[in-house]
Amino acid sequence: MTTKTQAETLSFQAEVKQLLNIVVHSLYSNKEIFLRELVSNASDAADKLRFEGLSDGALYESDPDLKIKVSFDDKARTITISDNGIGMSREEVIENLGTIAKSGTREFLARLSGDQKKDAHLIGQFGVGFYSAFVIADKVTVITRRAGLTPEHGVKWESDGEGAYTIENVDKATRGTEIILHVKEGEDEFLNDWRLRSIIKKYSDHVSLPIMMHKLPDPDTKPEDTKETEWEAVNEATALWTLPKSKITDEQYKELYKHIAHDFEDPLVWSHNQVEGGSLDYISLLYIPARAPFDLWNRERQQGLKLYVQRVFIMDQVEHFMPNYLRFVRGIVDTNALPLNISREILQDNPTMTKLRAALVKRVLDMLEKLAKDTPEKYAEFWEQFGNVVKEGPAEDFANRAKVAKLLRFSSTHTDSAVQNISLDDYISRMKPEQKKIYYVTAETFAAAKASPHLEIFRKNKIEVLLLSDRIDEWLVNHLSEYEGKTLQSVAKGDLNLDEITSEDPAEKEQHKQAEEKAKQDFDSVIKQVKTVLGDSVKDVRLSHRLTDSPACLVSDDNDMGLQLQRLLKASGQEVAEIKPIFELNPENPLVLKLKDQTDDERFKELTHILFDQAVLTEGGQLKDPATFVQRINKLLLTL
Repeated sequence: MTTKTQAETLSFQAEVKQLLNIVVHSLYSNKEIFLRELVSNASDAADKLRFEGLSDGALYESDPDLKIKVSFDDKARTITISDNGIGMSREEVIENLGTIAKSGTREFLARLSGDQKKDAHLIGQFGVGFYSAFVIADKVTVITRRAGLTPEHGVKWESDGEGAYTIENVDKATRGTEIILHVKEGEDEFLNDWRLRSIIKKYSDHVSLPIMMHKLPDPDTKPEDTKETEWEAVNEATALWTLPKSKITDEQYKELYKHIAHDFEDPLVWSHNQVEGGSLDYISLLYIPARAPFDLWNRERQQGLKLYVQRVFIMDQVEHFMPNYLRFVRGIVDTNALPLNISREILQDNPTMTKLRAALVKRVLDMLEKLAKDTPEKYAEFWEQFGNVVKEGPAEDFANRAKVAKLLRFSSTHTDSAVQNISLDDYISRMKPEQKKIYYVTAETFAAAKASPHLEIFRKNKIEVLLLSDRIDEWLVNHLSEYEGKTLQSVAKGDLNLDEITSEDPAEKEQHKQAEEKAKQDFDSVIKQVKTVLGDSVKDVRLSHRLTDSPACLVSDDNDMGLQLQRLLKASGQEVAEIKPIFELNPENPLVLKLKDQTDDERFKELTHILFDQAVLTEGGQLKDPATFVQRINKLLLTL
């Protein structure tokens, strides 16, 4: 059997079938996207050849002149996009065109609702690339050969997008990929020279290699004088980032972003910067997306910036430029400070990378700070999408901890709104004159944080408390102990210093102090008895200074892990040594007073357990024995 007869019909991966159907029906209002996506893929193929060609010049096969060609045949009803980039082998064709290799694909598809407008929005986040061809084509043919393989290793792939595709080996003299779109009836607008040129100018003018089309005939030329069809570049073919900022329009910046990020939406903001002289010589063009990608939290997700050295593409998605908490940043770095033969392994230990990384991180943080200051409504959009990622920063980036902390936003008792729009600077500006700490409470939900009994003394004295309910928040406050000289303090930890919380005058404070001493004496025997009843369940039992309404609460020692963090670590499968809580009782609460007056030991025990279990539930914890708790409550109700 010769290679030419090795043809087979294969089925698409299930996810591809589903995605193809959604793409065709969701992108109906923006069909011209297909050309942008296919040109972008062709450009990437050329970049990959440039990179691999650095170590193996033979891959160019005596043809170093990289280009993309776009042509159409209105009689045959076809549009052809071809490139002489890296090309694909048979295995790569099956992997790239028959499957979706993105991790998290099933989760993404599960989010699609059937609402075409909403789904089109999500499709843009996911990136559809090659599959957008089926928006205007009822059949797609791909003929490709990987650079370095011999002509007989060409591959032909063909599909109508309905669920299967055929693949066979063919002869292909040149490396690269040719995509032939068999245009659907009713899509004749794309079988037009002017229309195709306008799409290329609109979306792909920035592509740094020429996009060629057949040269339009001179109207004064006689048919018999027409020579062989000539090709001409229809785009500027200039590395956009190398131009002065004054020469680049906002539209050009936006289209370059869509090209490098494979995003359908405009970026939220960008920063174009050129540094010359000294040990660092580089250009950076950094973008903040308007919307988080669907797989932002997927650990296997590839991320990073495009690296060019002396205007030559080196590699894609270089993660070394950005710390993980800035993994959403997209863009380009073009430098003369690295060798052309740099590899990922060498990048990691290169001293220039440390300087570049520091400079780029500062640039991003400055960009975000400016966004927050100049256009707070845009920053609010950013925070809604990426706030939880930025909250990883203080733990990860000690050098920039203060700059990251300035960017953080929270909910607080100042507004009692779930919207996170309170900065630490906002909080400090409203602190009481005698207040030395920034207070916060953590909980599993915003509603639980807002209703926490630990807030009672703070609400009474009009002291603002940050309401933290994101999972990352416990991690954040464990690595951000102070800001602008103010200590961050959990309202559920330690024994509160009422001197800086209450607004009483000296005489009132003295009365309050005497009342506390009296309560301590009155409840001394009660506290000892409660300790005996709860035994090893608690670290200590004491009267509370933080409660005004609730009967009881659980708190942690200053140096102990918070109850919420303990639960989060256990939920993630980590072993956590049991840290027992401190049980606090409110001596002014009727239930606690009833406990104090209780003479029946068994009834005292029952009521103690009920108060303790209620405190556990209030903190968002789980009872060890819910059935017994219910029995105790029922027994109590029967005595009313």
